[in-house]
Amino acid sequence: MIHPTALVAPETELAEQVTVGPYSIIEENVSIGHHTVLSDRVHLYPGTTIGAECRIHTGAVIGNEPQDLKFNRENTTTVLEEKVTVREYVTINRGTAANGETRIGAQSLLMAYVHVAHDCRVGRHVILANSVQLAGHVVIGDFAGLGGLVPVHQFVHIGPYAFIGGGYRVAQDVPPFVLAAGEPLRYRGLNYVGLRRNAFSEDRIRNIEKAYFLIYQSRLNRTAALNRLREEIPLTSDIESIITFFEKSERGVIR
Repeated sequence: MIHPTALVAPETELAEQVTVGPYSIIEENVSIGHHTVLSDRVHLYPGTTIGAECRIHTGAVIGNEPQDLKFNRENTTTVLEEKVTVREYVTINRGTAANGETRIGAQSLLMAYVHVAHDCRVGRHVILANSVQLAGHVVIGDFAGLGGLVPVHQFVHIGPYAFIGGGYRVAQDVPPFVLAAGEPLRYRGLNYVGLRRNAFSEDRIRNIEKAYFLIYQSRLNRTAALNRLREEIPLTSDIESIITFFEKSERGVIR
């Protein structure tokens, strides 16, 4: 199911029931999983792997060279896992020698005009709304969401289940489970909507609330708050992920 106006390199690997729309270009060393649909004018560059049941809409450009002056045409890749939806005019650059790969996790949604720069790692079930712009080396955890027009500084980490309000600039790390908004970006409570949509129990949410009360509202410094957290709250996987996020942050975490 390749439209006669599409250009497909002989070295491309197409699984069963792949659709390639009008004027799309698939270069060499590209792999596309079964039942994936490419709309019109999609361009896939060398080193790109698209998983099964993905939907790539008009004008998307995936796997092109990074916008990085250090890039020296090294052999790097771009990977979209299964059931990823890429809307109109999204651009995703491949990795550089630093990490070697840009990756979009399964069942994520990238809305129109999103840009994902080199070496980014976007988790599973992530939603990037219209015109989100990710600089290089950004890491986004599973089930996170970014509102429209959000720019994210290079090397920023955004934790799983976090949500960033539309239009706000992300210059520091955003921890798991929180809602962040404001300029400069600040902690604004938990992402209650996202947590409940993903079947977090009320007990589980209350434990996370207690953790962030100690971190953000107890007037303790971060080290003291994390120590108190270890002493006073059961160390579930949620709490451990919060502690680990703060301890490993290199850019600093939002206030």
